[in-house]
Amino acid sequence: MQSKYPVFDRSRLLIKPLAERTHDLQASQWLELDGDAPPFEHPQLGVVAARIASARSQGAARILMMGAHLLRAGNNRQIIDLLERGVLSAIAMNGAGAIHDYELARIGATTESVARYVRTGEFGLWKETGELNDWIAEAGRLELGLGENVGRRLAESEFPYRHLSVLAAAWRLGVPVTVHAGIGYDILHEHPNCDGAMLGAASYRDFLIFARVMEGLESGVLLNFGSAIMGPEVYLKALAMARNVARQEGREIRRFATAVFDLVPIQGDIRHELPKTDPGYYFRPHKTMLVRTVADGGESFYFRGHHRATFPALRRAVLEAL
Repeated sequence: MQSKYPVFDRSRLLIKPLAERTHDLQASQWLELDGDAPPFEHPQLGVVAARIASARSQGAARILMMGAHLLRAGNNRQIIDLLERGVLSAIAMNGAGAIHDYELARIGATTESVARYVRTGEFGLWKETGELNDWIAEAGRLELGLGENVGRRLAESEFPYRHLSVLAAAWRLGVPVTVHAGIGYDILHEHPNCDGAMLGAASYRDFLIFARVMEGLESGVLLNFGSAIMGPEVYLKALAMARNVARQEGREIRRFATAVFDLVPIQGDIRHELPKTDPGYYFRPHKTMLVRTVADGGESFYFRGHHRATFPALRRAVLEAL
């Protein structure tokens, strides 16, 4: 049966090279591993670090969920260091995270001005970035995860800044990075070589990889940096799947810690859900990660601050705890 609605003809698009794009962020703006970072202190940061150290010693999951801004804030070296030390056992990110990681590795710059380029119809339509669509289609054909194949390709590339790639480092170390894409969310989906079926297959495999990782969350730790929708929603469904199987096997997944790092102010006790009359009720990381899913034996923490300050501070606390 044929659709009765016309579709956009992508062959009409003009795709320009990245060399013609003005970038808001350059590799020189990325934090050095132990360089100066904005100060951040919180009395419970050491508690979370201790939970991470304990989870590591027990072989429980240590999961980092993240929005793309954690990378844009310059934390690649810090994340890679924790991967190399065996602190993180899995990373989950959105499609934008993979795009920024790729562009940084390839040209040492990333991030375009939406306000500038959307006016001229150029936003997102850059040739080199579109190569990711070919890697994603390859992942679908090879039955690999999206993050897995992008990490493999970056690690095997000759890109001059590949040492800054989180996905490449994770692939080299055998740590899963799952990319949870939403159709139409990312600039890749504008390109003529985007294959929606392969994108769905590769990203759904990543979801199943993530759900398998979640089976090890008992006594573990889940961190969420700046992901207000992808993080809590993917976590919620994967946790339900993991608990479903655990219950059938006579196990439990309820004693673990969650920690949310964001800029949103949360009024009152973070461990209690706000009423629906409060706009804060709709901040998913609060009600999902800090309240509902840890209500029967877990614990939760909230840290308000900029990622350029909070992530280096967490890393320092973890190294002290180890």
